[in-house]
Formats: sequence, structure tokens, C-alpha cells
Amino acid sequence: MGEVPSVVSGSVSRSLGREAQRNTILAAKVVADIVRTTLGPKGMDKLLVDSSGIVSVTNDGATILQELALDHPAAKLLVEVAQTQEREVGDGTTSVVVLAGALLERAGLLLDQRVHPTVIIAGYRKALTQSLQQLPLLGRDVHSSAILKQLAMTAMTGKGAEGMREELADLLVRAVETVGTTQLDRSLVSFVCFSGSSVGGSSLLSGVVIDKGKVHQGMPSSVSEAKVLLLDIPLEFKSPETQTSLSLTSPEQLERFVASETDYIRSLVDRIVASGATVVFCQKGIDDVAQYYLAKAGIFACRRVSKSSMEHLSKATGGAIVSSIDDIPQAVFGYAGLVEEVVHSGEQYVVVTKCKNPQIVTIVVRGGTEHIVAETERALQDGLGDIVAAVSQGKIVAGGGAVEVALARHLRGYARSLSGREQMAVEQFAYALEVIPEALAENAGLDPLDVLGELKRRHEHGSVSEGLNLLSGNIEDCFSAGVIEPMRVKEQALRSATEVATMLLRIDDVLVCAPKPQQKEVLE
Repeated sequence: MGEVPSVVSGSVSRSLGREAQRNTILAAKVVADIVRTTLGPKGMDKLLVDSSGIVSVTNDGATILQELALDHPAAKLLVEVAQTQEREVGDGTTSVVVLAGALLERAGLLLDQRVHPTVIIAGYRKALTQSLQQLPLLGRDVHSSAILKQLAMTAMTGKGAEGMREELADLLVRAVETVGTTQLDRSLVSFVCFSGSSVGGSSLLSGVVIDKGKVHQGMPSSVSEAKVLLLDIPLEFKSPETQTSLSLTSPEQLERFVASETDYIRSLVDRIVASGATVVFCQKGIDDVAQYYLAKAGIFACRRVSKSSMEHLSKATGGAIVSSIDDIPQAVFGYAGLVEEVVHSGEQYVVVTKCKNPQIVTIVVRGGTEHIVAETERALQDGLGDIVAAVSQGKIVAGGGAVEVALARHLRGYARSLSGREQMAVEQFAYALEVIPEALAENAGLDPLDVLGELKRRHEHGSVSEGLNLLSGNIEDCFSAGVIEPMRVKEQALRSATEVATMLLRIDDVLVCAPKPQQKEVLE
């Protein structure tokens, strides 16, 4: 027989069968181990240095994974799972990666026992369905602002801002109550960061802050009882979109042409002045002539405001973004009790506050250094995500590993009702869930085996809300201790971790193409 011809290019690296599965599981386990030590209120921080030399210190799972330069495709998929968790619910990024790594590690044990990946996947899916059905039975209703505050405090415990978590949680709850809990969205609470003072100086504004300044020094620095006009048209002479030429034969013609431009700009400003507007935010440009006339009329104006900032201003002031000033009805104007320009560290900002019924608010985050401010903002984002998740679903569950232990106990009972090898997969799913309380205990310097054994014993006696309160170092009722989490965060973590684990278990062939060499240009 002749030699079998090569089908795959020599520049493609390939791993097959068990080797591909082993490498995939190992890559996932490595990523999970990286963030495992950051889990919980006693988790450690990571010092990250990116390619440009910028240093950051954090224990936020999504931030850590985002900064890592990962090569293995399975590792990159885990990063995507963490980013999805962050985008959907705003918290639980570390938990979902740790759980996914544990599910794959446990699946590896079954693969070593010659259990087929399809059987493992079927068992995992049954375990997920059972977990999601059992989870509501472990939850309680959200019925007060005190619960929302406790949720935020739990999310911020272990972060750099832990010392001020009660004050920061108050800010988050006030922010949510200001914008309203109906159709609550995280985008309705924005953050602006200033370094150079203590975290305790953070505050809540019923309005927005934009990183712009007034366009002319002759304009007032602040306007009270502001009548706000939001424009997405330029206050400047419109240049033709096509290339044109202009032939002038005398200085008088040039003078008339310039005068016509000035008259056009002045007519635009006159319409704004006649409308009664005292503050103008323009998404496009404002030329020098318009700036002069606006300043002369005592109107505060900003130009080239971003589209997102314009939308925030519209939600804060209640004004509409208009595309024409031929006729400006009074209904399009917004209101702000105070619009002022402030300067911080040489940068100009415009603060729009004291709005009536604002649909968006801003939390001003302060801290001694840029690193502290960034970590405080991440903690606030986690707390806000938990509040929004709890409000949207209306359910909370006990933290401290209580939910995972309760689900694992339920799955072991369910596994006994199954026959065949799927029973083994469900049991391994239960073992994977217990990695969360193990990691919490380990990161707190406790013996994970002793803690897990005691948790199991108490849950067997019916205390299903008993978990690990790491602030006291004791096992106690987490609802009473205020160690609570949104049910939606747990649901999303269970779904995402199971989905990525089952997807990676299907892989039996990994093909990695080498990057094409860049052709050098030949200079003749």
C-alpha cells in the first residue's frame, strides 16, 4: 500500500481524541485556578500589568480575565463566559469560571473511566434542570430597601472599598430609588471617577456629569433654574458635501460672502435666544461666531457632546434632542436646577444637577489614588448589578455556599433515581457545586474539608440556609446574617458554566492554524 497523503497543512497543529479533551480540560482548570483565590470576601487580589505597563490591582474576575493574554481557545471561551456574566447580571464572574472549571475537571474523571462525553453532557443537563427547578424553593422575596442595601454590601465585601461598603451601599440604594424600580437598568446609574480625596467623599447627583467645558470664556460658569436645549445640528456654516469652487473678483464680494456666513450663524443664535434657552448642549460643532453671540446673550453652551452623553442629558433633564431650530416648541426643553462648569486636575467638566424626576443619576466616585478609585467603581458596579438582578426577579438566596451545598444534596438524591452512567455525571455535577464553599473556606484560611463536612451535616438536618459567614468565621443562617445574593446571579452562573462545559466536552479535535507570515514590501 502507498502512503496516505497529508490533508492538513504542515502549518496547522492538531490534537485528537483524548489528547484534545485532556488539553481542553487542563486549559479550563488553569484559568479557573487563576481566579479561584480571589473568590469571596477574604479572597486575594491580583496585580496586573498590561502590555503598555499600566498597573492595576483587583480581585474582580472579569477584569482579571480581560487583562490576561490567553492563547488556548478553551481558555478564551471561559473569558467569554465571564464577560457574559458581567454583561447580563453584573456579578458572579469569578463563581461562573470556578464552577465551569470544576465541571470540566469532574468530567475528566469520568472520561478516564471511559464514560462517553455524550453521556456526561446528558447527565449535566439533567442536573442543571433539577438545580434550576430547586433554586426557587431556596429563595425568598425582596420586600425592602434594607435587603437591597444588604445585597450591595455583600457584593462589595472583600473589595478595596470594603471599609466604606455601608456608605457606598446607601448611595446605590438611593440611586435606584431615585430612578425608580420599574424597568430598572444598570445604564440608568452612571459613574464618574475623581482621585485625590477619600472614598468617603463619594456622592450621588440627581443628574449627569459630562467631560466637556463651556465653549467660550465669556459665558457664565453656572446657570440656575436652567432651561436646557439639546441639539444634534451644528451651529456653524454648513460646508457643501461635494467639492465646489468659488470665484471672487473683488474684495467687496469676499466681504459680502463672509457677511452672509455671519448673518446665517447669527440667525441660528437669534432663534435660540428667542426660544428662552439658557443652556445649550450641542452634539455637533459650534463655530467662533456662534460662540461669541451665545456668550453675548449669556447662554451657557457645550459642543461635540457624545451621543451617549446627550441621551443621558435627555433622561436627566426631561428634554428632547431636536434636529431643527426653525420652530422650537416649549415641550422639547429640559430643566436642571443647576448647570455649572467645574475643573478637576486641570480637566473641565460640566455638572447638571437638581433635575426634576430624573430618569438617570450619577455617582461621583472618589479615592486617594486612581487605583483605589478604579477598584471602588468596580465594587459599586458589582453592587449595582446585584441590586438590579434582585429587583428584576424579586428573589434572593442565601450566600456563603449555602445554595451550592443545598443543590448538591438535592442532586445526590436525584441521582439515585437514575440508572446507567448518567447517574455518575449528576453526582459529579454535585461535587463540582461544592467547589464554591470549599474555595470560600480555603481563601479565608479555614479547613475546607471541616467546613464542608459541617455544612453537609447541618443541611441534612434541614438548615438549608446555613452557610459560611466569613466576616465572623462561623457557619450560620445566612439570611439572618445578611449574607445574601440575587437568585438571578446564581441562575445565570449555573446556566453559563454548564453550557460552556458541555460545549467543550463535545470537542475531540483541535486544529490551530499558524499565523500567516507578513510579506515584506519590496522597494524598487
